[in-house]
Amino acid sequence: MKREMVPHDGNSAVAHVAHATNEVIAIYPITPSSGMGEMADEKSARGEKNIWGTCPDVVEMQSEAGAAGSVHGALTTGALTTTFTASQGLLLMIPNMYKIAGELLPTVFHIAARSLACQALSIFGDHSDVMSARSTGWGMLSSGSVQEAMDFALIAQAATLETRVPFLHFFEGFRVSHEIQKVEELTFQDMSSMLDADLIHAHRARGMNPEHPVLRGTSQNPDVYFQGRESVNSFYTDCPGVTQKVMDRFADLTGRKYGLFQYVGAPDAEQIIVMMGSGAETAHETVEHLNAEGRKTGVLKVKLYRPFDVKAFIKAMPASVRSIAVLDRTKEPGCIGEPLYLDVRTAIGEAISEGYAPFKKYPVTVGGRYGLGSAEFTPAMVKAVLDNLSAKEPRNHFTVGIDDDVAGTSLEYDPSFSTESDETYRAMFYGLGSDGTVGANKNSIKIIAEETDYNTQGYFVYDSKKAGAVTISHLRFGKKPIRSPYLISQANFLACHNFSFLEKYDMLKNLVPGGIFLLTSLHGKDSVWDYLPARVRKQIVDKKIKFYVINAVDIAEKIGLGGRINMIMQTAFFKISGVIEEKAAVGAIKEAIKKTYGSKGEKVVEMNVKAVDAALSNIEEVAVPEKFEGKVLEEQIVPDSAPEFVKKTIVPIMEGIGETVKVSEMPADGTWPTATAQYEKRNIAINMPVWNPETCVQCGKCTMLCPHAVIRAKIYEKDLLKDAPKTFKSSEIRPKPRESYVYTLQVAPEDCTGCGVCVEYCPMKAKEAIKMMPQEALRQAEKENHEFFMTIPDTDPELFNRNVMNGIQFVRPLFEYSGACAGCGETSYVKLLTQLFGDRAIIGNATGCSSIYGGNLPTTPYCKRSDGRGPAWSNSLFEDAAEFAYGMRLTADKYSEYVRELAEKVMSAGKCSDDLKDLLSAAIKQDQTA
Repeated sequence: MKREMVPHDGNSAVAHVAHATNEVIAIYPITPSSGMGEMADEKSARGEKNIWGTCPDVVEMQSEAGAAGSVHGALTTGALTTTFTASQGLLLMIPNMYKIAGELLPTVFHIAARSLACQALSIFGDHSDVMSARSTGWGMLSSGSVQEAMDFALIAQAATLETRVPFLHFFEGFRVSHEIQKVEELTFQDMSSMLDADLIHAHRARGMNPEHPVLRGTSQNPDVYFQGRESVNSFYTDCPGVTQKVMDRFADLTGRKYGLFQYVGAPDAEQIIVMMGSGAETAHETVEHLNAEGRKTGVLKVKLYRPFDVKAFIKAMPASVRSIAVLDRTKEPGCIGEPLYLDVRTAIGEAISEGYAPFKKYPVTVGGRYGLGSAEFTPAMVKAVLDNLSAKEPRNHFTVGIDDDVAGTSLEYDPSFSTESDETYRAMFYGLGSDGTVGANKNSIKIIAEETDYNTQGYFVYDSKKAGAVTISHLRFGKKPIRSPYLISQANFLACHNFSFLEKYDMLKNLVPGGIFLLTSLHGKDSVWDYLPARVRKQIVDKKIKFYVINAVDIAEKIGLGGRINMIMQTAFFKISGVIEEKAAVGAIKEAIKKTYGSKGEKVVEMNVKAVDAALSNIEEVAVPEKFEGKVLEEQIVPDSAPEFVKKTIVPIMEGIGETVKVSEMPADGTWPTATAQYEKRNIAINMPVWNPETCVQCGKCTMLCPHAVIRAKIYEKDLLKDAPKTFKSSEIRPKPRESYVYTLQVAPEDCTGCGVCVEYCPMKAKEAIKMMPQEALRQAEKENHEFFMTIPDTDPELFNRNVMNGIQFVRPLFEYSGACAGCGETSYVKLLTQLFGDRAIIGNATGCSSIYGGNLPTTPYCKRSDGRGPAWSNSLFEDAAEFAYGMRLTADKYSEYVRELAEKVMSAGKCSDDLKDLLSAAIKQDQTA
């Protein structure tokens, strides 16, 4: 049967199977698994039916624990049921998972495996969560690619029905869940063929039913509980063999053959790596590259991790092996070694002692950690691991990919080592969050997949800040299979969709000599060169880069698309990259526009079509000089006065090279200083507000509503203006002038997001008391004005009433320059909270938007007064914010009680003066009535 090749990401690949092979789906969203639940919900909302011709019920619960409870209930009454989760969400399901396994209820939970919140929250991928569930009694099947994610979703569903062992099907969050690949899509016929109707009927027949009532969930005493736990052994003994039979049946159906353990490499390999997940694909690519150069290496991919079949594992291993590196994508502090490492050592020892190992001598076996929190795992790192195995005494318990200068665990590696094929076209796009770049690139992948026979891959690196942060798209296309689940470092094409990024990111280091560079620029081909940073000019000349510019912002604004430049940049990419023929690409883009925007009306479709045509006629090639003229100066990211921690730890993260931060430069307990957002000048506003002192009524509304605290007001003595920059503005105080004082409203140009909220709600909008103007031309002057403004002392509290809007504008916010979306409706309130109570606030923050814009690295928006007081902030988990903050309150109440007790002791002992006694008595009385 011919199956369609369709672009999918890991989440959509799994949702395609899970929705088709289940009847009840209980969900609760958690990044990066949310897409699976959302897609399943959308399918049911559209009336899309499963393979039995009925529409699955998709229900959203109040938490992951609630979702697991609902799944348990649906399973015990005989429905085919599933859910999707990750990270702490999976941990909240563990109590129910023990019950589900104990009752032998067949189901598959699909996990976009993610880091656990430890010293800090991380939304990114590793195996920490699934490894925390390995004792629950569930089968654990690991996918390493998008195709495997789709295939294993079906294989797990078939295997769980036959074995009655519930399965966790897991794959790395983001690296697989959000990576787009062109895959062979399974049909409903494929799914029906794999699922045995008799086994489904048997599951339903075991469901709780008053027509044949039974009792489950008994309470067992010491006399029988032990026996009950041991009663399931045969199910687990049989599970690996049954799973392999299911895989073999799948191979007969699709031609894709899988094993519980899959070996790739030289048949007589001496050094091998054992690992699972997408990192094994990187190892696969590297092993093939090294073996082509004459080495004897291999990688053993673990697919079925639980139950662990020792004989199948040993059988898959080459008899020639002399040394083994076991790589785990998790960390278990205090343990002898990480989980897979311990299993492998035990398995080899058992095989040798029982006489079925192909080798008599125990191979040198070492363990290492890699890729925690989606840290990069590249061929260079794989090579370092294999090189370590070739050493006379290979290092054990190592890390790779970081600089551990504390415990000295790191393997050194050569980052320049590459296995990338010249036959694979590689493109990178630096976009601004919410400008449509990611959506456009997803469309590009779809177009290339449909118009060519190329294999495709798309991966998108999001800053976990909200809209307005950088997003980097990594796209690969080629005729060969793409096994490269790591970021592009040598691109053929690179596009920058925001001019200010050139100052912050050394992006051209990723472009190959002779590559193509496309820049969104307000400056045309004849003037843009003068505005480029010197470092960028030198790189363009030295690498002989083909340089193009397009004023996408101006085009989008004139057409009516606002800041969404995606269609323009997508068209420009196809025109100058030559990946596919221009006419075909343009036709496909316009067809995609009709499908995407057709429901929004003809006007929206027409605007986007105009954007395509305008892009084709407005791309300009820039003449690149033969020689670089000038000097590259080391740009200072933060001032000399910045704290040492900011310089050593925060600056590299701001520059996008956080992987260079050493272990010793990170706080061991996750404690981070406040007041650091002032050092991160994102400079993302295209237009910024400009104050008109003549028409402003000084009401303070703009300062109150500004979501990012970039508009500040001060009243100060006129004498301070003698040192002011020439363009610095001030006016008399309104409505009641003060003879020796003036008023200034000042904007921080490099912190402003350009949202326009201040202008929209200004009561003097008609008289342009504040209006939006292009930021670039104003930036330098307003930067100097802002720096001067910040040297002016805060307004004397005697001069205003902080309890009204007109007065609160003069109180310094203790929440500033956050990474929230431009125009955020929440942060104005958070800012106001800190103006009113920030000097005595302890904040217990729930996980969500407020924890990301409030506590996401590299910088933190909560800050301090000049006397060092300010909000203390902490985040626990998603579901316990109320209890977490309540615990904080209990501490405060207890300390207040203790102070009263001590005060009463002091007073009763007669050891204080009358004045102190009066003061203590008043404080106790006030505290008791509070």
